[in-house]
Amino acid sequence: MANHKISVIIPVYNAENYIISCLESVMNQSFSDIEVICVNDGSKDGSKELIEAYMRSNPRIMLINQANQGVSMARNIGLQAASGDYIGFVDADDTIDATMYDTLYRAAVEGDCDAVITNLECELEGCKVTTKFPFPLGIVLMRDYIEREIMTYFLKSDQLNMVCNKLYKRVKIEKYDVTFPKNVSLGEDGIFNMRFFKHATRIIYIDYSGYNYREVMGSATRNILEKDYFQRALEVYELDISDLYTSSDIDSIKFKQLRSYKLISSVIANINMYLKASKDLSLRKRLRYVNGMIRNPDVREALPYYYHEASGTLSRYERFIAEMIRRKSLLGLYCATTYSKLRNT
Repeated sequence: MANHKISVIIPVYNAENYIISCLESVMNQSFSDIEVICVNDGSKDGSKELIEAYMRSNPRIMLINQANQGVSMARNIGLQAASGDYIGFVDADDTIDATMYDTLYRAAVEGDCDAVITNLECELEGCKVTTKFPFPLGIVLMRDYIEREIMTYFLKSDQLNMVCNKLYKRVKIEKYDVTFPKNVSLGEDGIFNMRFFKHATRIIYIDYSGYNYREVMGSATRNILEKDYFQRALEVYELDISDLYTSSDIDSIKFKQLRSYKLISSVIANINMYLKASKDLSLRKRLRYVNGMIRNPDVREALPYYYHEASGTLSRYERFIAEMIRRKSLLGLYCATTYSKLRNT
């Protein structure tokens, strides 16, 4: 397959209901110099056959089949096969706007950038929510800014972790052997980004949203039963990523403060989610789970660092919730979240 300007990597696992609309959105881009690399990660449904049928009239699509190894390994296989000047990632159950890669590629080339960052848009309970980032818009951000602001943002927040709202220069990925980590169940996007941006010298953030998340059906209650969000947040907190941050980037105290801020922010989000959850999950179970969170040794250790990092930026509600966590007050947390839920209904 000839070299293209953009390689789009799509990991596929049991996506037969979505993969054709995903592929059509990528193939119908206004920017046509694209190769699409589908990595079928051991799907047990009809995904493979659907892609094979679609490929017959679309020679720019490549299909790689492998035994199930997870999304990180599927993306790594895609990276090995990619020939584009730039790399984009799309998930098999999502779609992209027709102008997305034209917009991102133009910004990358005009600024001779290693990466382009865009806004994130998703649909929550029928409402579109756009996530924007606190970086200067539309200007090339240089190495010192990347070290000082972008790398620290990855420590403090999960919001920038996604790879699907970015475009990456392939030679940078190859030169520094940037890959997705093996055996990490959560935060693999974030680690890939930290590994990449550690070496980036020119990036640009544009005020654009072209990536469309498919709304996942299912109640919040079912999701919190299936996914132990707190355990996943702890895994991220405990990951050893010190090799990605040298002493010249950030001192050890600041490193701890930022990671603690991310953990406690996640705990607060979890408390809201569990205590505001519907009656499908008994109150006793929800309170037991929250009690386990606020008494967890990592949470107790992170709290003082969180207060220091969050100083002056918290709303009254967040300050109260943080204080109730500090006091290990289940009653205080329950009353605050109940009052907040009633006020917002």
